[in-house]
Amino acid sequence: MQILSPQNPRVKEWAGLLEKKQRDKQGKFLIEGIHLVQEALEARADIECVCYEAEAGIPGELAEAASAGLDVEWIAVSEAVIGKCSDTKTPQPVFAVVRKAGGALQPLLDTAGGLVVVLDGVQDPGNVGTIIRTADAVGADGVIVGAGCADIYGPKVLRATMGSLFHLPVVHGKLDELLPQAKARGIRLAGTSLQAAVNCYAYDFTGPLWLMFGSEGSGLSPEVRDLMDDGLIIPMRGRAESLNVAMAASVLLYEALRQREFSTGR
Repeated sequence: MQILSPQNPRVKEWAGLLEKKQRDKQGKFLIEGIHLVQEALEARADIECVCYEAEAGIPGELAEAASAGLDVEWIAVSEAVIGKCSDTKTPQPVFAVVRKAGGALQPLLDTAGGLVVVLDGVQDPGNVGTIIRTADAVGADGVIVGAGCADIYGPKVLRATMGSLFHLPVVHGKLDELLPQAKARGIRLAGTSLQAAVNCYAYDFTGPLWLMFGSEGSGLSPEVRDLMDDGLIIPMRGRAESLNVAMAASVLLYEALRQREFSTGR
């Protein structure tokens, strides 16, 4: 199948997915580039269609998936169509339309000894995407995205995840309801705090734990901070006042990985 005109109704529908309100309305999102499309195909994400540049043909990296008989529509499109459906100056030669998956929160509450990341008002798309990617790298059980965060299906977040969105549960949740439920199940709630007395390298990350990270400007919201069990501080010997939230998340998540998988006697 070919669609060459950027005025085609389907193309207009796809291009609308660059806006959050249309992603919410349609229940779909766009991913761009060979790597992200490949990750989505390998994860058996609910892909509606894959669109590739007609003149260049299906990229070699995706040829096997294209011939595998998956329930995915493959559509040859023009450069103009690709340009209309991209938010970058140099569009990639392939994009896909993916249906949103309805993530379940209950398994994250039920996971014994689990490690879950909770985002509370993290607004920068690059930070949200990087934290999701880091959570994937350390083997976290999932990421819960609270109110005020950048849209996890936005193009910048998706690029920053490098496909990790398809590797672990990333679900939206109401933190004022979820956090008390977690506490009632014996899950510790910990987060960074400049006023904290606990050095993160002296903290025990080995039990059931939800690590919470707040907005770039003001940190965790007062409501979430009131529910926090343990405040952690990342020691800094230099003159920097603080770390970027994604960097702070990386430090704590890798300390959790070290303690859980690589500490002496384990």
